[in-house]
Amino acid sequence: MKKIIPIDKIKKYAINKSIEVSNKSIESTSKFSRILIDLANVFLFIIRVFKNTFSKEFEFKEFIKQCFQIGNKSFTLISITGIIMGLVLTIQSRPILVKFGALNLLPNMVAISLIREMGPVITALICAGKIGSSMGAELGSMRVTEQIDALEVSSANPIKFLIVPRVLAATLMIPILCIYADALGILGSWVGANIKGDLNFVLFISQAFGKVDFIDFIPAVIKSFFFGAVIGLVGCYKGFNAGRGTESVGIAANTAVVTASFLVILVDLIAVQITDLLL
Repeated sequence: MKKIIPIDKIKKYAINKSIEVSNKSIESTSKFSRILIDLANVFLFIIRVFKNTFSKEFEFKEFIKQCFQIGNKSFTLISITGIIMGLVLTIQSRPILVKFGALNLLPNMVAISLIREMGPVITALICAGKIGSSMGAELGSMRVTEQIDALEVSSANPIKFLIVPRVLAATLMIPILCIYADALGILGSWVGANIKGDLNFVLFISQAFGKVDFIDFIPAVIKSFFFGAVIGLVGCYKGFNAGRGTESVGIAANTAVVTASFLVILVDLIAVQITDLLL
């Protein structure tokens, strides 16, 4: 004999199901609306930074201070990384070139690889971890301790004083660090080439730059400026818009590193496609 389900239970079950479905739709809608709100906030933040960059009263002393801090904090790490890049590329490529009898192409291959791609991208990723997290944590702690609120209450412009010098300093210093890493990478490549051989430094440099054109430097330098701008904007945005709790400082620093690293790879992908079309 079939069991008869009371009509009240059927109604209650239907109501619960409809409520569950409506809650899921509201949750998905709220996630989508949050994404749109975040994109709008990012767009407005970039506009405010751009407007204050070309204002009359520029904080030149703060800009020089941030340039020194970015270069000083990253100098040792970039130096070690640049030498290791050249060593690794040389040691890994040498056996393959020996098999094909093209060992004389090793200096030029390493130089082009470092100048076009390896140097700018790896340097930018290291700076995203070092500089982006530093900016996010510093501005996040200022937000938590209400220092940014105090600037706004006192009619000061925190964007002009805190954000613009950091973004411009990152935009200027990261290309310089990329060129410095390229130079040390070529030096490390010479050291790697002399591990199993004896190659004069002057001859190595002449072979390395023998087929390197000036046009090889231009796309790398241009995209490194965009790398610096992205790292500075992301680090400052995450720190400037950090929450009120102390844990938000760590969250701001962490998300700044992850987001900046992803955007560096994305900008590099776009830059490679543009370069391939134009050159």
